[in-house]
Amino acid sequence: MSYANDKEAAIAFNQKAEALQNEIKKVIIGQDDIVNKLLIAIFSNGHSLLIGLPGLAKTLLVKTISEVLDLNFSRIQFTPDLMPGDITGAEILGENRSFKFIRGPLFANIVLADEINRTPPKTQAALLEAMQEKVVTVGGVAHQLDQPFFVLATQNPIEQEGTYPLPEAQLDRFMFNLNLTYPSYQDELAIIKNTTGNAATEVKKIMSATEILYFQDLVRKVPVPDNVYEYAVKLVAKTRPQSEFASNFIKDYVSYGAGPRAGQFLIIGAKCHALLHGKFSPDMEDVKAIAEAILQHRIIRNFKAEAEGVSIEKIIQSIL
Repeated sequence: MSYANDKEAAIAFNQKAEALQNEIKKVIIGQDDIVNKLLIAIFSNGHSLLIGLPGLAKTLLVKTISEVLDLNFSRIQFTPDLMPGDITGAEILGENRSFKFIRGPLFANIVLADEINRTPPKTQAALLEAMQEKVVTVGGVAHQLDQPFFVLATQNPIEQEGTYPLPEAQLDRFMFNLNLTYPSYQDELAIIKNTTGNAATEVKKIMSATEILYFQDLVRKVPVPDNVYEYAVKLVAKTRPQSEFASNFIKDYVSYGAGPRAGQFLIIGAKCHALLHGKFSPDMEDVKAIAEAILQHRIIRNFKAEAEGVSIEKIIQSIL
């Protein structure tokens, strides 16, 4: 895989991404925006949190993406009795009386952390290290994870009994917070027709792990104008009640705003969004397009906002 220059590589990336989306659409109907944002997260080297009711094809979506990208896929069902060793792997005593490391399900390119909030903080902490450092530590020894590595976690927004809310530090590691909604009537009709027959839908492999790493590097090379940097940083600053940029609305309804990681994700995500839409440099519209998914889980409302029913979405719209 070689391109004459970065411009040629950017055009190839745009074409490959379009082919990826078309292939995913064969299986996943009516979730184009979610698919687009998951691809942005993957090529920006970020993790995503998918929030949606049961039966909205969250698992199928992640599995399909892993197939078209030709990546190793691992699904971990998070439960209250899951221990860190169950996901990281463990050392066992081998035949010659020496310890041997058995790799856990985290050693995959795409890890689906199903119902992540059902597992205790100890196991969530093991996942957090993997997400941030791309290593797992067992018995004092650090083991490098396969590259590329993404965690796509799911949460059920209704059932809260027997769950452990994700700590803010862990939520901040997720680039996107994506809400899956019910399909439209026409989309649901197409889904039922496609899934109740005996025809199996097969998807083609469009991209390899090596290409993904190459295009991740390409995304980072994309130049950004100063006014876009300033717009992204001001956008994040506006979410903080104590900031000079905060409006009275934010001061009234927000306890804590987003941290610097939000600004980093806004810029890297805007770069990728620009390339996916055939541009060689992002503008403010690219930042706006991904802002809600990045800021949604980083803004903490106060009691007044909750009492008056002021949603996070309304707060973000006031900033935009």
